[in-house]
Amino acid sequence: MGESVRDIPEATVARLPVYLRALNTLAEAGTRTCSSEELATAAGVNSAKLRKDLSYLGSYGTRGVGYDVDYLRYQIAREIGVTQDWPVVIVGIGNLGHALANYSGFRSRGFRVVALLDADHSRHGEVVAGVDVRAFDDLEEIVSTHGVAIGVIAAPAAAAQDVADRMVACGITSILNFAPSVISVPDGVDVRKVDLSIELQILAYHEQRKAQLS
Repeated sequence: MGESVRDIPEATVARLPVYLRALNTLAEAGTRTCSSEELATAAGVNSAKLRKDLSYLGSYGTRGVGYDVDYLRYQIAREIGVTQDWPVVIVGIGNLGHALANYSGFRSRGFRVVALLDADHSRHGEVVAGVDVRAFDDLEEIVSTHGVAIGVIAAPAAAAQDVADRMVACGITSILNFAPSVISVPDGVDVRKVDLSIELQILAYHEQRKAQLS
C-alpha cells in the first residue's frame, strides 16, 4: 500500500472496497461518469460521506460532470493495493475452505490463491479450483516461494491459534480468520475476523425487533 493509506481513517478504508465494487458494476453497465449521488446510492452510503471519503484520495470529481468511473476505479484500486497481484494461502480445506477456494471474486479483485493447505493427510493430492491441496507443513516453503503476506484460516476453532502462530512465524502479516475463535497475534499483524454465526445472530436480533414492533 502507498504511504498515504496511513493517513486515511480506518472507517474510510473499510468503505473503499465497497466503492470499488459499485464502480465495477457501473463500468460493466457501460457507465463512463457518475455523480456522487449515483455512486453513493450504488454503494449504499450517503453522498456527503462518499465525497468526504474520496477527498482523502484527492479525488473531488468535476462539477456538473461527476466522477470519471474508470479513473476513480484505478485510484481506489491503487490505494487499496489491488492493482498488484496478492498471493494468498488458505489453511483448512473443509466445506468452507472449498467454497473459498472456488470463489471467483478473489482473482477478479487482485488476489491469487497460490496454495491450499490441510493437516489431514487424506486430503493431500486433491485438486480444488485448479490448486493442489498440500500438507500444512509446506506452509513455510510456500510463503517463502510466493512471497505470501495474506493468510486465510478456515480451520476448526481448536486449531486456529496454532495455524495463526505458524503463519506469523513464517512471515505472514495479514490474516483473514473464518474460524469461530479469537486468535492472538503480535503487533504489526492485522487480523480480520469473519464469524458467520455472529452475523446470523445479529440478523436474528433485528428480525425479533421487527416482530416486536409490528
